Amino acid sequence: MSTFNSYQSGLHNVGSFQVSSIPWASASIAVAALTQPPTASVTALGPVTEIEFWKVSKFVIVKNEIAVDDIPKPIRLGFSVLGVKEDNYILLENDESFSADYKITRLYLMANQTASTSASVYAGLTGIPEGRLTHNWSGSAGVG
Repeated sequence: MSTFNSYQSGLHNVGSFQVSSIPWASASIAVAALTQPPTASVTALGPVTEIEFWKVSKFVIVKNEIAVDDIPKPIRLGFSVLGVKEDNYILLENDESFSADYKITRLYLMANQTASTSASVYAGLTGIPEGRLTHNWSGSAGVG
């Protein structure tokens, strides 16, 4: 007797990442100011902005929207709350962007100073439901 296994897209399915992605974009995302800048003994205090995707991403691009000739308003980009609050993050200076081919379902943004700032996030989503990516990075494992 043969068993029929239903074909589904998944994290290790090459075709899911070869086809064109579903576009996802959000501009002018408000990133709130820190309430307390970090020191040698204190973690940065302030709100963290979570960006959540409804499917697993194929790629992601994050841009600091503040003009290069404006006062510095860097943004912390990470893949966990702990990562952006402590030291596992990518720092985006004014008008700087970051792009990567990462399989993620969420990312986190946090201001790196006591002034609010703004960001844009663009992503290409696969057909893989977010529930298939069962792990998330804590920040304590060196993944921000």
